[in-house]
Amino acid sequence: MLRKTVLAAVATAAAALTLPGVASADPVLTAPERCARISDLAGPDFHVRQCGASDVDQFRAGFAGNGNSHCGPASLYNVLHYWGRQKDAPVGWLTTEVGNLNPTDPADYNVVTNSIGRIATDAGWSHEDGTNTTNLRAAWNVATAPAKNSGWSVDSGFVNSHSAADFAGDLARKLDWGPLQLVYGRYADGPQDSLKRTGGHLVTVVSAKGSFNGDVVELKLADPGRAPDHGQGSYLATQSAYEALDVKLERVGFKQYVPSKDDPNTPVNEALLPGTYKDVERWELTGPRYVSDTTRQMVEGFNWFVMSPPVG
Repeated sequence: MLRKTVLAAVATAAAALTLPGVASADPVLTAPERCARISDLAGPDFHVRQCGASDVDQFRAGFAGNGNSHCGPASLYNVLHYWGRQKDAPVGWLTTEVGNLNPTDPADYNVVTNSIGRIATDAGWSHEDGTNTTNLRAAWNVATAPAKNSGWSVDSGFVNSHSAADFAGDLARKLDWGPLQLVYGRYADGPQDSLKRTGGHLVTVVSAKGSFNGDVVELKLADPGRAPDHGQGSYLATQSAYEALDVKLERVGFKQYVPSKDDPNTPVNEALLPGTYKDVERWELTGPRYVSDTTRQMVEGFNWFVMSPPVG
């Protein structure tokens, strides 16, 4: 979570973007594994794989809390990197073009850090609320403004796991356009056999395999918060090795407890009032690197993004 007043470290990072870009561009992006593009949407089953998204770390020196709440900006950077690097879309800010950066090159590390900081600023990052999917799409609009000004078509949207008639199918179809930004909540036990949201996390989806109208989906994720070298040595000043983490989503229904919130415009502390309950349908995320004894990970939805170059 980030303060409503953007911290000086982030402001400094954003300001650094006004300087001429000196980052070197390696024409071959270091991939998390050998990758082959897959676009199989025919029949009752689907398998989609996107290649070329980055897998940047959110934990970096200079960010508040060393970046512990920068999952939203970092996972969006991965999406922008795909469009800039793989599709040659002119995305970025001022003199910084995302397509010219290689996050695995130490020479580009500071510029990538500045770029993540810029996304945080454009997404209204705050200590209390962090970033949300709506504000991150606003940051996408800022970063893709050069493309729109060059005649590219740009769009984005959000799919809610509770209200989507075919969440699995929607995820596959939108992923076929480009990487997705998925949000899940961390839910702990609440009163009366309910689950209560205690926090959340955002990741980048690069692969999906399952069935249309199905109840289970297998994903591969670029997760900015689960670097293999986290907490080791100079991890706050270096980019970790890329990974594609395997997870499974399974449709579940449960009763969610929603605590009451205080209204600062009234003399009464509404937070002392009893909370409410609602029945929801989500998709539980599990995987070898997503094990917890205290919470369950429930996917709440995803941001999708698409771009197309000018015609003619």
